[in-house]
Amino acid sequence: MKTKWLAIGLVVTAFLMLTACSSLPDQVSIDASSSGKTVNIAVGGTLTVTLDSNVTTGYSWELKEIGDTDVLQKTDNKYVAPANEAIGAGGKEVWTFKALAAGTSTLTMDYSQPWAGGQKGAKIFSLTVVVK
Repeated sequence: MKTKWLAIGLVVTAFLMLTACSSLPDQVSIDASSSGKTVNIAVGGTLTVTLDSNVTTGYSWELKEIGDTDVLQKTDNKYVAPANEAIGAGGKEVWTFKALAAGTSTLTMDYSQPWAGGQKGAKIFSLTVVVK
């Protein structure tokens, strides 16, 4: 009988170890197709959001809100010009975030013309980020 319980205990322990070791990604890269969705990332990981942008039209992405800055922190944002040099060609904006602690946070971004009287909210990007 002791052998049976020992075997069951070993199986349960192995299962728990495998479950605990199943890791979340520590680098997640997404684009506009992820808007409105949820992504999972490991604590200490990096989230990269790449969105089409065309600064020649006066539009750019603005980070409107990080829901919980104890969970997620912006570390970088840059504009990447298009590879071709065609007049009016659009590029991309790349936003980088660090997953600081376990929890859930949201990101909200707005594609607008930032000056007074410029168009606001031409596009909205939102994301729920679960850090484990």
